[in-house]
Amino acid sequence: MARRQMEVPNEVAAELAGSQDRMLRELERQLDCEVFLRGNVLTLDGDAEAVAAGATVVRELSTLVERGHDIGPATLESVTRVLHHSQSPTSVLEDVVWRHRNLRVAPKSVNQKHYVDAIRQNTVTFGIGPAGTGKTFLAIAMAVSALSRREVNRIILTRPAVEAGERLGFLPGDLMAKVDPYLRPLFDALNDMLDPERVTAHLEKGVIEVAPLAFMRGRTLNDAFVILDEAQNTSPEQMKMFLTRLGFGSKMVVNGDISQIDLPREQRSGLVEVGEILRGVEGVGVVHFGHDDVVRHKIVQRIVQAYAEHAERAAPGIRPAQSRRG
Repeated sequence: MARRQMEVPNEVAAELAGSQDRMLRELERQLDCEVFLRGNVLTLDGDAEAVAAGATVVRELSTLVERGHDIGPATLESVTRVLHHSQSPTSVLEDVVWRHRNLRVAPKSVNQKHYVDAIRQNTVTFGIGPAGTGKTFLAIAMAVSALSRREVNRIILTRPAVEAGERLGFLPGDLMAKVDPYLRPLFDALNDMLDPERVTAHLEKGVIEVAPLAFMRGRTLNDAFVILDEAQNTSPEQMKMFLTRLGFGSKMVVNGDISQIDLPREQRSGLVEVGEILRGVEGVGVVHFGHDDVVRHKIVQRIVQAYAEHAERAAPGIRPAQSRRG
């Protein structure tokens, strides 16, 4: 057993204590050692390795608090996750992509940081990984930021309207009403980034366009930030059609989860195939996310991991791209 005492600034002690020592208990859970706070002296008790790791986390948290960050369970989890990859949490968590009112969008994991950097550095970026890893949210934040800096003139958000149990023809309304459920996650993210009135105005003026993938055929998209979501449900032909819409002054981001394919079993996913075709092409970046990058509720990480382990046990060596939603 080892013990380490650290003196922390008063504002850091106040943040760590929180309501009814909630943050201290969360700190214990994350660090796997006992944590005590008396005044502004923090004591860590446990295995030497856990105590040493805990001291590093506390120092990083102190730096973040001193720079104006609010500390909560999500921040603590992000810090421990980033440190696990031997990276500096401040260099990741302070890369703010977009600010709007109380919203502050920044990477919460090393892979999210790689993803943001890849979008900045490449013309076309692929984000591949499970739900909850922030692919769509970060991409839309990058798009809104680029629009605000006038790096692009418009944002185009699209996804394939692939049926998953309920046929479009049986849904009420006109075509846009039928595809609205498929596009709703994109609208939700937009409304998080901007005031609803501004989103409506941009949509009416065509500055922001949200449309099914089928609407992209025959177009050339210049000076635009284009995001294709749920790309695992594109056919190879649709993927080629989409990528060749790229015009001058534009960026493309293609996101998807190859373990969640709704295409017919005999249909190959365009997202799977494109990785083989574009490997090594200059100006194209690919970032793979794993269950450790899931930034939703902790139970979502466990569910994603459990499904991945089950798939491996059921068919070892078979690529998850061949699976479908249950």
